[in-house]
Amino acid sequence: MKSKILIVEDVPEMSALISLYLSKEGMETVQCETAEDALKQYEAVQPDLLILDLNLPGMDGFEFLSYLRKKSNIPVIIVSARDADEDIITGLGYGADEFVTKPFSPRVLTARVRALMRRVKDSPESDSSANSVVFGPFRLDYNSCTLVRAENGKKIRIPLSAKEYGVLEYLVKNAGKPLSPDVIYRDVWGRQYGDFTAVAVYIQRLRKKIEEDCASPRYIETIFGMGYKFNIPQ
Repeated sequence: MKSKILIVEDVPEMSALISLYLSKEGMETVQCETAEDALKQYEAVQPDLLILDLNLPGMDGFEFLSYLRKKSNIPVIIVSARDADEDIITGLGYGADEFVTKPFSPRVLTARVRALMRRVKDSPESDSSANSVVFGPFRLDYNSCTLVRAENGKKIRIPLSAKEYGVLEYLVKNAGKPLSPDVIYRDVWGRQYGDFTAVAVYIQRLRKKIEEDCASPRYIETIFGMGYKFNIPQ
């Protein structure tokens, strides 16, 4: 069966060029010029991989990816002229698997598509992996820097920014230990001094994504006078 690729790109010539090279590799493509159309096509086509531009009319690529990750773990390659570090970090944090900057070689992009499809196909799904940890319905994968929630037989990717992932990974790897904000800031931000209140902001963001009740957290517990402790239920 041919792989199906959904291309979300508002420049028809660029979309057609990508489609041409993918078709030469035996892949089927569906082209959309807006994120709104892509959401409809996604449900109808059920693609195996998505190529996404960021500068789209209407809903932009970041908004689209954030929405998509609430319902799907499909591989996503961002292809964009936006090449600032912050854009790349944000895209990966929202759940993109790769970020390719324009201008690019269509042959190289095609090779990246093949490689990503192969990685996804061959990736182990065992919960016993030493490179991941499971807590409740969640799995934190250290290799891909992703957080996934199991829900109704599906695996839903939880969008995390680079810093959110860094804080969560640090807490999980130190599960059971109370960690003060200054220690978390030093080890995650890599700074000895700074605004430690940033830690509390990221703790709240993470709680909204993994806790059923933020007022009575199950995983990220506040230890009065000491900081935060991550709990992994048995």
